[in-house]
Amino acid sequence: MKNIFIINGGQHFAHSGGAFNKTLTNWTVDFLSKNDFEVRVTDINDEFVPEDEVENFKWADLIIYNTPIWWFQVPNRLKKYIDEVFTAGHQNGIYSSDGRSSKNPAINYGTGGLMHGKNYMVNTTWNAPDTAFTLPGEFFNETSVDDGVLFGFHKMNAFTGMSKILGFHFHDLEKNATAERIANYYTDYMKHLKSLFTKELV
Repeated sequence: MKNIFIINGGQHFAHSGGAFNKTLTNWTVDFLSKNDFEVRVTDINDEFVPEDEVENFKWADLIIYNTPIWWFQVPNRLKKYIDEVFTAGHQNGIYSSDGRSSKNPAINYGTGGLMHGKNYMVNTTWNAPDTAFTLPGEFFNETSVDDGVLFGFHKMNAFTGMSKILGFHFHDLEKNATAERIANYYTDYMKHLKSLFTKELV
């Protein structure tokens, strides 16, 4: 994986300025650039041309989504970006069809992707603490981010043919975003990236 496309989904809206997702994107770019990866970045707050964004997906070996979770979904501007870009990628590098044939429409749904051999990673940022996902009786009923809130997002990427690599989830970033916790998150995230890119860094 040498070509990395990063999508910063930290939308500016209401009380959210997207500051931590911008920081996270900068951390990611710095790490990859220092290790000789080719990097492209899209910020979903900027205007975009869907056809140009499709070319970024076609160019990339790995797509990294950095996104906050708002009301248990990605921000509306990131959803708009995906809707428009993936539509522009229909029979143009992202997917050809839903994979089924009219002869037997009951099978093979989700197999029409054109991005096989590519990977994606989702990093998320939350107000919710990690304990909301892990402790018995807490809000998410011991269901992980990836198996719960992100289930549909992962299926969306699988529909295109991409394979998932492990993302990183940042929790409790409103009520408990101390300088010490952010520094610890930076250290842990750098370790995570190094573990993912070990082969490329040798």
